[in-house]
Amino acid sequence: MDAPDSRVVRQHLLDLQSGIVAALERFDGGSFREDAWQRPAGGGGLTRVIEEGHFFERGGVNFSHVIGDAMPASATARRPDLAGRAFEAMGVSLVLHPRNPYCPTVHMNVRFFIASHPDAAVAPPAAAPVWWFGGGMDLTPYYPYEEDVRAFHRACRAAVLPWGGEPEYRRLKEWCDRYFFLKHRNEPRGVGGLFFDDLGADGKTDFDAAFGLARSVGDAFLDAYLPIIERRRDVEYGDRERDFQAYRRGRYVEFNLVFDRGTLFGLQSGGRTESILMSLPPLVKWRYDWQPERGSAEARLYDEFLVPRDWC
Repeated sequence: MDAPDSRVVRQHLLDLQSGIVAALERFDGGSFREDAWQRPAGGGGLTRVIEEGHFFERGGVNFSHVIGDAMPASATARRPDLAGRAFEAMGVSLVLHPRNPYCPTVHMNVRFFIASHPDAAVAPPAAAPVWWFGGGMDLTPYYPYEEDVRAFHRACRAAVLPWGGEPEYRRLKEWCDRYFFLKHRNEPRGVGGLFFDDLGADGKTDFDAAFGLARSVGDAFLDAYLPIIERRRDVEYGDRERDFQAYRRGRYVEFNLVFDRGTLFGLQSGGRTESILMSLPPLVKWRYDWQPERGSAEARLYDEFLVPRDWC
């Protein structure tokens, strides 16, 4: 199978980044800073970040397109058959941390990889390029609003249904529940959403269908998230809520630095560290053996929301 033309994917990702940033700037009233960067080993990206905005305490919507001679260990650990292959990887990744604790943190990512055999003398099929898409989005609330979580999951479901129906939605929803799980804490990071990877790597998946699903997930993001923060942006909060938000943000940091595939790939492939770690929240707290007060809103988050559920 010939490698698909990555230029059409690249242009879509750049357009996706621009559209999301424009909508978020209208919502916040502030501006995203832009940093274009080059990677000495090949490729580069465009980092777009807002800090201390009117609504977002920190947020980033980043595009990267990196090229390398050998797949990083984080990728070949799952796919040892790709060890030693040259690669091209591109994607849009965003994380938004609102200041108001009643507004959830959100993450979305869509990415595309091509792994090519480095030896031009090797004949097909051994030298055939391997390509795949990955991505998804997930929600991390601090205070529980069932209306918000159900609406987010309904938007995720609607994005997937045209590309595999209910079985495919269930598969990606359950994959998300498994992936965004802190094994050392035995608890989910949030309330899930969608997650997929290696879509197309089997050599049998149609490129247009795989690209279509990835586009659909990225295009669904604003409809999934903006209505939630529009509903909650003016809810009053105090020190108690900010304190709990900072504590729960610690779980976000733990996941991203220990388990997140994108973070590990970016660091191991020599990506731009400032862009990779923009996903971390600006203010975080850890406490020793803290437990929520029984019957509190914080306890309800743990008891009713940080458990796998059929939100649709």
